[in-house]
Amino acid sequence: MNLPSSTMPDLPIESQDTTDTQQPTRPLYWSIRRELWENRSIYIAPLVAAALFLFGFLFSTIRLPQTIRGLSALDPVRQRAVLTLPYSAAASLILLTGFVVGMLYCLDALNSERRDRSILFWKSLPVSDRTTVLAKAGIPMVVLPLLTFLMALALQWVMLLLSTAVLAVNGLSPIPLWTRVPVFQLTLVMFYGLTIHALWFAPLYGWLLLVSAWSRRAAFLWALLPFFALLVVERLALGTSYVASLMKYRLMGAMAEGFQNAGSAPVSRLSQLTPGTFLSAPGLWIGLALAVAFLALAMRLRRDREPI
Repeated sequence: MNLPSSTMPDLPIESQDTTDTQQPTRPLYWSIRRELWENRSIYIAPLVAAALFLFGFLFSTIRLPQTIRGLSALDPVRQRAVLTLPYSAAASLILLTGFVVGMLYCLDALNSERRDRSILFWKSLPVSDRTTVLAKAGIPMVVLPLLTFLMALALQWVMLLLSTAVLAVNGLSPIPLWTRVPVFQLTLVMFYGLTIHALWFAPLYGWLLLVSAWSRRAAFLWALLPFFALLVVERLALGTSYVASLMKYRLMGAMAEGFQNAGSAPVSRLSQLTPGTFLSAPGLWIGLALAVAFLALAMRLRRDREPI
């Protein structure tokens, strides 16, 4: 017997709108977080380099009062160069450490997951090979430059404050130090330098990721062997050294294209930056095109490769 609609009990109806509780999965973000969790050397190595440099700088502050007293005998340009040198050296050391860490990371990034068979687990997740490879490429090209920039900036400020304290203890004014060390210009120069190096080294990172995805073992040797073979063959067959020049240009070209007179003195002036020359350099765009090709091949290899 059908009951009248007025006597039907009111049943709770669950809302079908779950948009407020659903969050985007952000696979690229979590893939990068995974790399940071699994590879602590990404941030530990630059920290160790910064700590070692700071330890050595503490001993050098013993001579700082004598250096400040002797500034009057130097011209203003030389005064600026003498006081700026430790801060530029600190940034250069951490940048170099980040570059080495990035290279070693790329060599191991795709090879290790096949070696320990964890690739079977990661491929069972709804994360594409493209996302995985892009996350791994983002570590040396984005994450490491940002980390090294923040660490170098913090180190420079600690050095400046320690120097100020040393001068105050010895009864000297820190004003010459603060006026001749262009802290804010050094920060802009450092950020610019890290950016152009990340772009310039992109094909190197892409090549190492490709080798890491392809090789079964000895990835380091496979990464270097083709270039040394070309060096030997060119030298024996033609007696020239074009390959060596290209390799040197790829390693050192960012400084030559991005800065003016970079080798003569510490880079501390904004006038030494040449972004127009850097962006118009054919080597930059050829390198970026090669980086895209290497990463595309690495994605394909990761899709087809099995555990070692």
